[in-house]
Amino acid sequence: MPLSISPVILAGHLSKNAQPILHADELTLRPWLPDDVPAVLQAFTDPAIQRWHRQTMTSREEALAWIGQWPDRWHAEKDACWAVTRAGDVVGRVTLSTINLFEGAAQITYWSLPTARSQGVAARAGAQVVQWAFEAGFHRLELKHSVANPASCRVADKLGFPLEGALRSALRHEDGWHDMHLHARVVDDELASADSDE
Repeated sequence: MPLSISPVILAGHLSKNAQPILHADELTLRPWLPDDVPAVLQAFTDPAIQRWHRQTMTSREEALAWIGQWPDRWHAEKDACWAVTRAGDVVGRVTLSTINLFEGAAQITYWSLPTARSQGVAARAGAQVVQWAFEAGFHRLELKHSVANPASCRVADKLGFPLEGALRSALRHEDGWHDMHLHARVVDDELASADSDE
């Protein structure tokens, strides 16, 4: 049965081009490279990243497999993941995950390595991904984090993602089920902000 609505973003719109390189002050967001293995291993052995992202990684082979998945996921228009670098060194990650082109929706996730925390890296890098996503035609971006993670809540605020509510017992971490905050921005927020600046 045909639908009465059309896709927000047509299939192939993202994958017809290479994943873009983005810039935020001294930060460069680029696709992951095999040379990033040490930074990936450092990230996934960091207790804070393990706690909130629920992944562990202990070998070079696992890190290479993690890095190697992203080009395929970009070309399949499922996810877009950027290494956040500063002076050539990886300091964090920003991802648009669970991309739904038909609805023009995705979820933004991020982490920062310990040496880059409390420096606005996640917020500044995330802001570039948000801007790119809306310019690419996305309508709604969501951001979810455990209610026990106030640092992520602060990043959401800096990114201009209003809190829409709490999802009860929505994600299981190592210490049990967590309620999750749901933040979101829609492209209309961007238009309203631009109008107010004029």
